[in-house]
Amino acid sequence: MLHEQKLEHYPTLNTILMVEKALKTMDDSVITIAELKRRLPKQVNHNTLKAILGYLEESNKITFGLKGITWVHNTNPSLKKAISEGLRL
Repeated sequence: MLHEQKLEHYPTLNTILMVEKALKTMDDSVITIAELKRRLPKQVNHNTLKAILGYLEESNKITFGLKGITWVHNTNPSLKKAISEGLRL
């Protein structure tokens, strides 16, 4: 998705990390793009933010639902082990 778009402003690593941190540390389980923009410490161009969100979705860190964006990436080693050793139903 990021490669398909012709962006005027490409996101920097710092901007991507800033958006990731805001999504990881949010109190709510779902957040809208408008609310995310308000919670970011710095203003981000809308198209740049959409590109970042596309990247995060492609890398399975977030998912979009009807109500907004949800952080789904989990680095818990116990969860990874349970998934890899779990029974297939």
